[in-house]
Amino acid sequence: MTESHTPNETPELSPEARTILGRARKSFLFSIGLLILGFIAIAGALVYRASQGSGQQNDYTIASMQIPAGAEIVSAVAADGKVTVTYRAGPMTSARIFDGRSGELIREVPVVSE
Repeated sequence: MTESHTPNETPELSPEARTILGRARKSFLFSIGLLILGFIAIAGALVYRASQGSGQQNDYTIASMQIPAGAEIVSAVAADGKVTVTYRAGPMTSARIFDGRSGELIREVPVVSE
């Protein structure tokens, strides 16, 4: 009444079980394929970003800037290829905007109190 199987022999699967296993294999292969495509897309994006330079490596080659003698620097900000220096000379506060490459004074803006 009981079937005895040898260790190398596997029991025969029913048609429904084969269908379910077939669907599971297809689903697994689809998922793995999608995962591999995702990894390839991420690797491609990383390689692209690494190969593209930011283009702003040499925006600031300024060697010196001129502010009045005895002035106290309040702040200095470098952005968009320009350097903005805010300083206080006695009772007057001003902001000077310099070109980040040449150091040329672009504009001076006095800060006045209301």
